[in-house]
Amino acid sequence: MSASIRFLARLCAMGLAALGVALPAAATLRVDIIGGIEAPMPIAVPVFPATAPAPTAAGDTATLGRQVAGIITSNLQGSGLFRPVPSAALPSPSSADVLKPAFFAYRTLAAQALVTGFVTANPDGSVTVGCYLYDVFSEEELARAGFTVPAAGWRRAAHKCSDLVYARLTGETGYFDSRIVYVSETGPRTSRVKRLAVMDQDGANHRFLTSGQNLVLLPRFAPREQLITFMSFEANRPRVWLYNLGTGRQESIGNFPSMTFASRFSPEGDRLIFSVMQAGNADIQLMDLASRRVSRVTNTAAIDTSPSFSPDGRRIVFESDRGGSQQIYVMNADGSGAMRISFGEGRAASPVWSPRGDLIAFVRIRGGQFRIAVMRPDGSGERTLTDGWQDENPSWSPNGRVILFGRTERNGRSTLRSVDLTGRNERLIPTPLEASDGSWGPLLP
Repeated sequence: MSASIRFLARLCAMGLAALGVALPAAATLRVDIIGGIEAPMPIAVPVFPATAPAPTAAGDTATLGRQVAGIITSNLQGSGLFRPVPSAALPSPSSADVLKPAFFAYRTLAAQALVTGFVTANPDGSVTVGCYLYDVFSEEELARAGFTVPAAGWRRAAHKCSDLVYARLTGETGYFDSRIVYVSETGPRTSRVKRLAVMDQDGANHRFLTSGQNLVLLPRFAPREQLITFMSFEANRPRVWLYNLGTGRQESIGNFPSMTFASRFSPEGDRLIFSVMQAGNADIQLMDLASRRVSRVTNTAAIDTSPSFSPDGRRIVFESDRGGSQQIYVMNADGSGAMRISFGEGRAASPVWSPRGDLIAFVRIRGGQFRIAVMRPDGSGERTLTDGWQDENPSWSPNGRVILFGRTERNGRSTLRSVDLTGRNERLIPTPLEASDGSWGPLLP
């Protein structure tokens, strides 16, 4: 789906105007998030001036202004849709310039949009970051907002400003003010230490959640709360657990007699769907988290696993070998009407429904290679997005336009990466150690 951005003219149009060629009163630039754009939009993000120099618990306001602009620049550039003007070429605006920018200076730099703002220290120790978005050619203000945060949370204000800009210029919800939970890995391949860790989507504010005493796998965020489900091998009993990011509390979902794994939350976050392995096969079960009542969704002699709800909660996509090979199926939420949707060469695994409902991300396996792919819920329109050797565990950004995944290189090193729906904009997500099993959380409240 494309979104429109209003602009008077692009830089090339300025050249036509100089030659006396008539221009329309307004021009429209379209950013096609699915099809991609050949030339990202030039955008200027100068330093955010301090309304008055002042110290804060996170540094002085002038330093914060430079850092905020840097985070916004990195976010927008990382989306693949924008090309920030190099900071060394940008003017250093004053507080007065925020409301009345020198648009001509940005036009000479070929910027089509301007993101500017200010940083203010408040008496209670918090800081306010003002964020303004302008159309450089029409000199029109497109959006503005103020974000007041604890001084230590200044990065969140930068992410919120980035989301504001992204939303106004693409028509899509942003995804920068969010977090990622994943499995941090160290040690030899035969004896890996795996710990849960959480961080901002850009790798900042990293912290470990578990000690590494017990093996952990497959963490997944709840859709609205800061709650995580994961698989733990505590006491050598592989079971599904819950972790509350607010309290740090961990709890098992129940004392099942056999292995439970591959858990995900329902769209409302009130139920948990997962697989139970018993007598050589795996069936999908559903738990109401309030009552802990469990109901069976599938009952076959096959291995049914990796369930993921559609955003409306009416359907479930899952992986099964019921047809003789590892493939992807869709069924109604009560387990009825199962239908295979993955075809073509190779196997298909680890499906996850987009939060928009329009696509399913999964792993396409051919010739020993694992690659991230997407298709529509009816199985049509399959596209491969990555070209790694072993790319696994896709997870959608909150706006359903970027996919987080894990990559294992041929040398065995594991990393987290992201790729947009064009497949052209792939990024390495920085982590202090090796990483796998990433899950992208919702926008922070």
